[in-house]
Amino acid sequence: MSDRCRVEGWYWVNRRSSVAVGLAVALSLLATPVVPAAAEPKPSRKELTAKEKKLVDQLEVLTEQHNGLVVRLEQSQRAAKAAKGTSARAQLKLDDARTAVARLAAERYKNSGLDTGMAMAVSADPQSLLDRYSAVGFLAAQSDTRITGLMTALQSAARTRKASDDRIDQVKRLTKESDDKRKKIQGLLKSVRDKLGKPPTSPKDPPPVVDQGQASQKAMGAVKAALAQLGVPYSWGGGNASGPSYGTDQGANIKGFDCSGLTLYAYAQVGINLPHYTGDQWNSGARLGRSNLRPGDLVFFYGDLHHMGMYIGNGKMIHAPQTGDVVRISSIDGRPFAGGVRVA
Repeated sequence: MSDRCRVEGWYWVNRRSSVAVGLAVALSLLATPVVPAAAEPKPSRKELTAKEKKLVDQLEVLTEQHNGLVVRLEQSQRAAKAAKGTSARAQLKLDDARTAVARLAAERYKNSGLDTGMAMAVSADPQSLLDRYSAVGFLAAQSDTRITGLMTALQSAARTRKASDDRIDQVKRLTKESDDKRKKIQGLLKSVRDKLGKPPTSPKDPPPVVDQGQASQKAMGAVKAALAQLGVPYSWGGGNASGPSYGTDQGANIKGFDCSGLTLYAYAQVGINLPHYTGDQWNSGARLGRSNLRPGDLVFFYGDLHHMGMYIGNGKMIHAPQTGDVVRISSIDGRPFAGGVRVA
């Protein structure tokens, strides 16, 4: 047998052996039952509810951040407008002063054609001529000083305007970052609520009778105004001095209140203006401990004050709780208490 035959014989023998082994392995695999990959366990309703609460709290934080940024933006825009007006007025004054200086310069030039000493010698009234020269010199010095002051004021106004414009840009950037975070959380919250499949219910009970105690008439007027809004939907960014309003983003199609919008509205009905931001409402009156609360006092929760309500007595408050909920009465024990503020 030639070497070639021996090689080819070896090749085919080994190839048949390999095929046989492969077939045996395939048959053994077919005989072995296929075990499906273990599926991840579905979250329980309790876990979903806890996740929903966490996401709602995060949204509430972003709500008040947004409200605060809106207030800051309005302040920066007002400052920029005021600086622009100041700059324009300073420019007009500067232009007038420069015109006056030009006139003085022309007067000096007109009189400089004749030597001062010669002019006094030939003048019928040398003292009058001297007085005139002194007056022109004095006015020129005064005008120079005035121009320097006006230029300083103009530069100061320009710096203020630039600082305000920079602040506006910064607030707009922070607002966009906050909006991006909010949209992400909104998507997660929708997914959780779709799994829960249970919309919140609206309270139908009549408003409770609130004991005035030592509360002021204005405070009780605010309580009455707030209680009249029971059952009104929560609207992100909603609420103003006139009542429920369409909010922004997820609140754009919902007419209602967010937590600081409700208290803003209630106190507006008794002639007290509050800003639409928990951080600013926190600084709108005298600080109180829990034991000193009276009806009408504002109550704040969490270290960053991202939620608030209005105390109505007996450990309860009226508030606009969260996205998807309505204005309702709750215990103040449900959240970490940060403090109270007496507005009236």
